[in-house]
Amino acid sequence: MNHAMNHAIFNLSLWSQQHATQIEHALDQWIAVDPSQPQCDLMQAMRYAVLDGGKRLRPLLVLAAFEAVAPHTHTNHHIAAAVRAACAVELIHAYSLVHDDMPCMDNDVLRRGKPTVHVQFGEAGALLAGDALQALAFELLTPQDGSVSETIQARLCSLLARAAGSTGMAGGQAIDLANVGKPLTESQLRRMHELKTGALLKASVAMGAVCAQADASTLAALDAYGASIGLAFQVVDDILDVTADSATLGKTAGKDADNNKPTYVSLMGLAASQSYAQALLRDAHRALDASGLIQTQALRALAEMVVNRIH
Repeated sequence: MNHAMNHAIFNLSLWSQQHATQIEHALDQWIAVDPSQPQCDLMQAMRYAVLDGGKRLRPLLVLAAFEAVAPHTHTNHHIAAAVRAACAVELIHAYSLVHDDMPCMDNDVLRRGKPTVHVQFGEAGALLAGDALQALAFELLTPQDGSVSETIQARLCSLLARAAGSTGMAGGQAIDLANVGKPLTESQLRRMHELKTGALLKASVAMGAVCAQADASTLAALDAYGASIGLAFQVVDDILDVTADSATLGKTAGKDADNNKPTYVSLMGLAASQSYAQALLRDAHRALDASGLIQTQALRALAEMVVNRIH
């Protein structure tokens, strides 16, 4: 297959840098602080949670899927929708981290190499910042200026709401909290991670495709790709929790083992988990092969990065 050749000539670092800069600029504008406003402390906490940190994987997946489906034909309106979708997904991700790190959840003090939001702004400040980031995500998906059609707005809101809620990320976190110290089967662990981590990654891919007006068969193939890398991401996270240190991770290492949380490594062992991650990467490539899309280099390279990342 020629995707190895395509990967060789595709510069993921350059592509990611260009697209992440675009996302960073948009987020910076949309979470602006007006010192004259009484809620400026809230805005400062929101900016702290979102800007200057993170790999921006989810927004990059939105833009990679968008470009794969519509490499030449997209209009400025479609591009505007994709950028909004990319930022919205990052806002949902950031809000989830703010709340997950709080004492009532995972009680963590380090995130993205800096103190967590509740350490910096207090628990009430962190709770409100997370709430406001979640609301802002849907505000971005529903511009009132006609730049994004109402049909696409509705589809994007539906995808993101389902990925973030009780049948997605929040539901996965609830299962996680309910099963600390309890043995899980591989299928139970997979289901938890499909919701907790995989749902938002899968939705990122789908949202990019929707912005490019993908047809049903293309969306199905990209859903399979998103499901594979979504699960692979968590498998690798479990591996890194054992093999990496806090400085490399940018968050507290060994936390899962310390908290007696079920992980792929505790269930399958390190070597089997590493093999499983590689198998999921192959599944992701096969899904892209089946999509019939030509320009999938960014999606392939991001899948490789998810599985073979060092940090």
